[in-house]
Amino acid sequence: MQRFKLTIEYDGRPFVGWQRQKNGPSAQAVIEDAFQKFAPGETVKVTGSGRTDAGVHALGQVAHLDLERDMTADQLQGALNYHMQPRGSVSIVKAEAVHADFNARFDAVKRHYVYRIANRRAPLTFDQGLKWHVKTQLDHEAMHEAAQVLVGQHDFTTFRHVACQAKSPVKTMDYLRVEREGDEVRLYAGARSFLHHQIRSITGTLKLVGEGNWTKADVQAALDARDRQALGFNAPPDGLYFKHVEFDT
Repeated sequence: MQRFKLTIEYDGRPFVGWQRQKNGPSAQAVIEDAFQKFAPGETVKVTGSGRTDAGVHALGQVAHLDLERDMTADQLQGALNYHMQPRGSVSIVKAEAVHADFNARFDAVKRHYVYRIANRRAPLTFDQGLKWHVKTQLDHEAMHEAAQVLVGQHDFTTFRHVACQAKSPVKTMDYLRVEREGDEVRLYAGARSFLHHQIRSITGTLKLVGEGNWTKADVQAALDARDRQALGFNAPPDGLYFKHVEFDT
C-alpha cells in the first residue's frame, strides 16, 4: 500500500463543490471515477485538505489517496489526467509518494485563498464565472485598511453561513490583504481553517467599503455584533480560489 499526495487545480463552475455529493458532479468524484477507469478492481477514496462550495475554484487543492497497485507518482499523475480529459475541468498538477501517516486534511497548518474581482464597466467575456464582476470603482486601499480589523482571533459568527457545521465560530485569521493590479482587485486570506462562506462574506462586506457605503467602523461593528443579520453582503463563488496549503511536514 502506497500513499500519494496530489496537488490539484480545478474550474469549479461545473461542480457542486469539492466533495462527492448526490445532487451533482464534484471534483472529488471526477478524480475517483477516473481512477476506476484504469484500476476497476480497486476502490480508492480521495481525501482533500479542505472543502470548496459550488462554483469555487482551486489552484492548489491538496489531497491524498492510497493505492494497492504498484505505480510511480508520475504514472499515477499521467493516468489520472488522461482519464479525466473528457471532463476537462480538473488537473493533477503534481503527484508525490508520501509516508503512510500523511493526511492532507489534518496535517494542514495553513490554507490560503484568493478572491478575484474584475473591477471594470465592460462585461466579462473569457472570465465569466472566474471573477466577480463589479462595475463600481472600488477603493482597494480603504478595503485593505478595513480588512485589518478582521485579522487575528475573533468570533466570526457574522461572517458564517447559517448551515456551517464548524463546532465554534472562533477562528484566527493570519492575514487579509486587498491589492489591485490593473482592473482586478484581489483579496488574499490565510488561516489554519475557515468557516463556511467566511471569505465570501468578508469579500462582500469589504466591497461595500470599497464603494464608500461602509466604513472600517461599520466592519468592526458587524464583527462585534456576532449576528449573521449584521452581515453587509455575501459575495458570489465566481472569484474565489483555493490557492495553496501549507503542511507541518
